[in-house]
Amino acid sequence: MTKKTSGRGQRDLRVKVKTARGRKLSSTRWLERQLNDPYVKRAQAEGYRGRAAFKILELDDRYRFLVPGARVVDLGCAPGGWCQVAVKRVNALGEKQGKAVGTVLGIDLQEVEPISGAELYQLDFLDDGADEKVKDWLGGNADVVMSDMAAASSGHKQTDHLRIIALCEAAAEFAFDVLDEGGTFVAKVLAGGAEGSLQTLLKQRFDKVANVKPPASRSDSSEKFVVATGFRG
Repeated sequence: MTKKTSGRGQRDLRVKVKTARGRKLSSTRWLERQLNDPYVKRAQAEGYRGRAAFKILELDDRYRFLVPGARVVDLGCAPGGWCQVAVKRVNALGEKQGKAVGTVLGIDLQEVEPISGAELYQLDFLDDGADEKVKDWLGGNADVVMSDMAAASSGHKQTDHLRIIALCEAAAEFAFDVLDEGGTFVAKVLAGGAEGSLQTLLKQRFDKVANVKPPASRSDSSEKFVVATGFRG
């Protein structure tokens, strides 16, 4: 790796990655992008488990659904960045005196390293009875269901788009079963033309449905986020 310096003697912080033997060009480009991504650097500096934490931060700054006292379910929570944000914002640790104490429940197919203030469970949310288990763990219904899940990539853009829309629709159906009236559903989708059915589904059950690309989402990515508020029950 090399770093350039400018003509005025100031260091140019952009890192260039030399192609290594045995490393694919795509891997080199990914590594260079990671090393130069300001959100990756911020995540490391602020103790978040990934740059995705800033996506939910920016969405919540705009829509204010992670309020003190809220009961939150994070689907596909690994590695845990969204849970970390939620713990702070809903006051799950009770650090904000005089504010209601919230609950953060993360579920994932894989085991996730513990997060202070969050309850983490290894569970497939598609399993029969998963919604009842979640409500038992929460001690009631949720105020927020959020998902940053993405289906495993096949390498075929249209197939991947259809898979993530299907996964998001399944997450929405799960949210319908566990959300309290007035609740919020937040999920990642990929732009690609097949998301109309998801929009129709959400508009039938929520007062407002917005489609947002937060600043932390890379400009060259087709991802966006749907934020559905005011669940009608």
